[in-house]
Amino acid sequence: MSGRPARDPRALTGAASRLTPRVGAVLSADVAVPEHERELRFYARVLTTGEQPLWRDDLMNSAGLPVIGLGAQSDAYACLPLQWMPHVQVADVAASVERALAHGGHVLLRDESGAAGWAVLSDPKGAAFGLIPLLSAGDLSPMRDAAAEGAPLGLIHGVTLAVDDAAATTAFYRQVLGRDALGDLRVVPKDDADAEPPVWILHLPVGDLALSLERAREAGGAVLQVTRSASGQPQDAVLRDPVGCRFGLVQG
Repeated sequence: MSGRPARDPRALTGAASRLTPRVGAVLSADVAVPEHERELRFYARVLTTGEQPLWRDDLMNSAGLPVIGLGAQSDAYACLPLQWMPHVQVADVAASVERALAHGGHVLLRDESGAAGWAVLSDPKGAAFGLIPLLSAGDLSPMRDAAAEGAPLGLIHGVTLAVDDAAATTAFYRQVLGRDALGDLRVVPKDDADAEPPVWILHLPVGDLALSLERAREAGGAVLQVTRSASGQPQDAVLRDPVGCRFGLVQG
């Protein structure tokens, strides 16, 4: 154990302000993985640290909703790359898909069954992401209620994409969203020394980051980067899970 003190659940009440339907908001993400059962055990161990964990061991948050999801690789998902895919809210999925295609994006998977629909795409650099219609207040109310009551609540803290041409990639996502602001999406210049292909990195809060990093190593993951405070405590980190998906953790 790291010996980190228990977190104050009141610190999570600010999450309620993020739980509003808006273009560019990212509330959830998923990935289809091999070794599905092992991956479930890995994330359950890594995310449920602290005396008041923000995530349950079934990977739902404390309001019982699936903010992050692990699916098993199958023929139906063979077109999807092995990377976490954030779901971005847009005003019109079909219109956003058409704009993405016109600016060098590719459709990986698409739902044609409903009027609103959803889609999974890749940008010109190969980073995958999902498009979903704007959520309703009712969709978000369980999490808003939990956050307002000060309950520990696992939510995606942010998503970051590091690319060698941040300006062009930012322009692409502006076209997809149909607006200048990128919402929760953050595109940054790639470090010249970074040889990793560009993927969206989810930053997930945990109750005890030091313990989460220890558990990740023990369970077959790798810690790629850690940022520490002046006192030496880890504040955020980028990791690779046992099957190769990169993701981030932050101290909640």
